[in-house]
Amino acid sequence: MIFANNRPIRRAVILLVWVPLVSGCAALVSGAASGFAENLSLAVLNQDDPETAKAALPSYMVLIDSLIEGNPDDADMLTAGAEMYASYGAVFADDNERARRLTAKARRYALTAMCDRYAGACGWRSMNHDEFVTSLDGVRERDADYLYTYGFATLAYMRAHSAETDTLAELPQAEALFEHYLAIAGDDVSPSTHVYMGILKTLLPPALGGKPDEARAHFETAIEMSDGKDLSAKVEYARGYAKLLYERELHDRLLNEVLAASPHSNGLTLTNVIAQRDARVLLDEANDYF
Repeated sequence: MIFANNRPIRRAVILLVWVPLVSGCAALVSGAASGFAENLSLAVLNQDDPETAKAALPSYMVLIDSLIEGNPDDADMLTAGAEMYASYGAVFADDNERARRLTAKARRYALTAMCDRYAGACGWRSMNHDEFVTSLDGVRERDADYLYTYGFATLAYMRAHSAETDTLAELPQAEALFEHYLAIAGDDVSPSTHVYMGILKTLLPPALGGKPDEARAHFETAIEMSDGKDLSAKVEYARGYAKLLYERELHDRLLNEVLAASPHSNGLTLTNVIAQRDARVLLDEANDYF
């Protein structure tokens, strides 16, 4: 496993943060104002200029901090904060030290929320792998969304802290977490989870434990679930699976499909703009890689 420039863990979160990033805004208000929060979330997700989103979001991060101060045991509020901090730290942090701070806070918020919902989660940070997997069995469908947020915050944290020796040891836990989420989430499963699983299963080559066949199935499921509209799934399919197995034809086909598509899709525009940017880079580098 090579962690130079944080690349393996970076790609596990860099394109897939936008839906969690702003979905937490809905926890900021309630009652008659809930429509405003939902519209705010959708406005950011439909933003086709990432720099505008970058400039706007810190104000909401500070706002949610203040609300958590007044409601420190509110699992929904903590989850909203975790999603915002994890997303911003993974994508917009200007330096790695800042990314480490932001994602560490995200993980604290997410774990506190999980601990509030399920007492067995309170000791997750000190458990070994077997203990962690056994504990996951106690997380039921009603808490699937909180588990997803903890997993997302963990991936963001791992990306920012990838230079640390303990990070590699957490990869099996992250995979087990999302496998359990997929098992309990039912019809409400987030398509992004299949992309996360595809990435996790291709971080290592097959000879070292990677599972590319399982990864391919996850990537194709993610594409199918979004009806091909989530362009980031195709980018990660090309980057994770096609490059790993040196399948140049599949690699180029997926990326050219991304570039040929319109990025504008309700709730996915910001993700797609970034996906197209990365697709261009990957195609430009393809001759040097294959």
